[in-house]
Amino acid sequence: MTEVAKKIETKIVGFRVAGKDESPAPQEQAAESNVVQMNETIGRPEVLMGTTYKLKPPVAEHAMYITINDILLNEDTEHEQRRPYEIFINSKNMEHFQWIIALTRVISACFRKGGDVTFLVEELRSVYDPNGGYFKKGGVFMPSLVADLGAVIEKHMKAIGLIEDEEMSEHTKKILEEKRIAFESQGKQEPDGEQYPANATVCGKCNTKAVIRMDGCDSCLACGESRCS
Repeated sequence: MTEVAKKIETKIVGFRVAGKDESPAPQEQAAESNVVQMNETIGRPEVLMGTTYKLKPPVAEHAMYITINDILLNEDTEHEQRRPYEIFINSKNMEHFQWIIALTRVISACFRKGGDVTFLVEELRSVYDPNGGYFKKGGVFMPSLVADLGAVIEKHMKAIGLIEDEEMSEHTKKILEEKRIAFESQGKQEPDGEQYPANATVCGKCNTKAVIRMDGCDSCLACGESRCS
């Protein structure tokens, strides 16, 4: 059967030689082109799924309530995605009202812009307060209130699958628990209610006050970071 010649009326931007077993899949290409990705042209639906997080830093008199609303894209398909759409912060404390409103509007704009928005977490967590940071419950150090906000956004992104949570292996957990027990047996007990020893130092990787020194090696009991590994 002789194939009919086709006239090319558009500009050629690239080419390759097709294999013998290759055949075009217009249906698959059409399906992929119908997948909706997050972008600024998507209008706000009447109903969004929201999650509210309570943030009570020791440097603030009143708690902050952070609400992140998500939009569901490609619902009931194999390409279904849940993506953050907007963020709101509410608090009785009006001291930081202006910068909080400005920050939430900028973050919401980044959410609606689409693409990889996980960079926001690193940017926010890199903000340092010139007056010094604070320790949260569990010994986690926060360099600023903005960094604490970044931690909340990171937690939310992990919950919706936008950021993969690196699960510590059972083997690593066992080793860290053995180190903690050995450390306690040397008479260096942690105070009641504390998860890590009182004289532990802050880990440069996870910002948790959980680094102990044993056998000449500094090891973090929270994330497993070690200078000897």
